[in-house]
Amino acid sequence: MSGQGQLAEYLQACRARLRPDQVGLPTYGERRRVPGLRREEVAGLAGVSASYYIRLEQGQALHASQEVVAALARALQLNPDEHAHLRELAQPRRHRAAPKPPPERVSPDTAELLATLTQPAILLGRRGDVLAWNPLGHAFFAGHLDQSSPQRPADRPNMTKLVFLDAHTRALYENWAVKARAVVGNLRLTAGKYPEDRELSALVGELATRSPEFATMWADHRVRACDSTAHRMHHPIAGEITVKQQTLRLPHAPDQTLTVVTTQPGSAAQAALTLLGQAVAMGPFEDPLPMDFAVPGPVTSPDPQGRHLL
Repeated sequence: MSGQGQLAEYLQACRARLRPDQVGLPTYGERRRVPGLRREEVAGLAGVSASYYIRLEQGQALHASQEVVAALARALQLNPDEHAHLRELAQPRRHRAAPKPPPERVSPDTAELLATLTQPAILLGRRGDVLAWNPLGHAFFAGHLDQSSPQRPADRPNMTKLVFLDAHTRALYENWAVKARAVVGNLRLTAGKYPEDRELSALVGELATRSPEFATMWADHRVRACDSTAHRMHHPIAGEITVKQQTLRLPHAPDQTLTVVTTQPGSAAQAALTLLGQAVAMGPFEDPLPMDFAVPGPVTSPDPQGRHLL
């Protein structure tokens, strides 16, 4: 998952998504042998030489200047997230082994913030590992898992694995594909920032092997920064509710994100979360998956010892 390899693949994917008529190019009714724009057409729209652009797509050019990146972003009609991703991929990389990333920890300030939140909240690391959650966040997202698992680095659930491989999490979302594409798009952004992260590469490889849906979504190279998204949820305890998942970046830990679930004041969803919170307060809370809780699509099963394969 090298930076230059990602740059070449990303440019190819963005080029393939554009039709000539979308960028004002005539086709004169010709039959095109390749999907999307030709390399020469992208180069012309960006104002760079065709030979240079071809070297970028072939991974032969070491990097691109910010001016070239901006020109390519305009030519390929990239949105701000996609432009930022292209800029990350195109920056020069040192030709040496990257140091092993330090262990991800929860700061005392973040732990205090989680403890004071009355809404479901979950703290994720840069690879999507669950670093912490408040009791209501655990009950809302993964009440079927051990609440203390984020405290043990080796046992931390991973949100992308949960979305693609876990029956409970998959069944939570009425429109599962929207949630799945969001987590894949965000993981793509992380891969662009940390192309030498071996644990991230292993995560992507495992997911691509175990989930054909993940492999398909990963291959289209779409990126998306998680921010604020409404979801219709089928929660086994709270029922069918519509919530908004808002993702915030922490200024003192920019690679960590805090996702908070909010509802409209006075709504049925707010009342349902209030009841769920009361159930959690009575503790201990367990959220078994009912036998009649329908699970769409392929998922994994527990191992013989009853642990979920994450």
